[in-house]
Amino acid sequence: METRPLATTGIDVTRVILGCGNFGGIGSAPDFFGQGESRAEAFALMDAAWAAGIRTFDTADAYGGGRSESWIGEWRRARGVGDELVLSTKVFNPMDRGEDSGLAPERIRRQLESSLRRLGVERVQMYLTHAPDPETPLAETLGALEELVSAGKVGAVGASNVDAATLAEGLGTYRWVQNSYSLLDRGDEDEVLPLCAAHGLGFTPFSPLAGGWLTGKYRRDAAPEPGSRMSMRPEPYLHLQRDRIYDALDELGERAAAHGVDRATLALAWLFAQAPVTAVIVGPRRPEHLEPALRALELRLDEAETAELGEIFS
Repeated sequence: METRPLATTGIDVTRVILGCGNFGGIGSAPDFFGQGESRAEAFALMDAAWAAGIRTFDTADAYGGGRSESWIGEWRRARGVGDELVLSTKVFNPMDRGEDSGLAPERIRRQLESSLRRLGVERVQMYLTHAPDPETPLAETLGALEELVSAGKVGAVGASNVDAATLAEGLGTYRWVQNSYSLLDRGDEDEVLPLCAAHGLGFTPFSPLAGGWLTGKYRRDAAPEPGSRMSMRPEPYLHLQRDRIYDALDELGERAAAHGVDRATLALAWLFAQAPVTAVIVGPRRPEHLEPALRALELRLDEAETAELGEIFS
């Protein structure tokens, strides 16, 4: 699989990154720890990703209350996978209900050590703040992260769920951004992406299919399927339940059919065509869900169609 340099970090990432946020839970939400993919299902997803050439896995300390990192570590040992796997993990959220959170220096150091133990490694190539911490001065957080880089425990530092103001303050430490970005989530185009371009930062978006909306799985006047994001955690997507969005999704379907692909493939191809995008994080629930991302890498959109797709959802 094609790789791209992650800005000037010296780290190369595969253009598709396996998102492991549903291993043993649904992201970092304690209410869903123990749900999501089972250990066996997570192993099957990692096997499929590895077979497809994906060599970059993204996780976080709090995903599944630590299960995600632990299962990645167990998979690595079981499969004999070494440094050829580029690991990305994050810190901020509590490990369980009632536990501490945030980006205080001592907590960052403690959480990184626990992440390294679960992953079974001595260092992690990519380490991100999972969200800004209003309780800790950013300078203290950045200082702690730089210490970890100097100590060789972290290869490079990034920021997730970050706005332009925080990113600007962290320039020099933050080397790339991991925010939500898709045809249906374009907020970063105003300030964050121009800032990344101006300062040579990488950009590895998550939620490239807007929680499944860009697959066409959610229909007008139809209840979401049990187990879907709209049935379990609908709040981030309720604003999409509008006729204008359904109309745009219908047009996406027509254009996808003209290419002989599905909506997800075309939506991902649009994302890969965006110049600032280094790589895309996909979070499949089953191995076959990797296929649209793999097809999208082969679907080269010209500038005109890329712009037209953007206008449909602008």
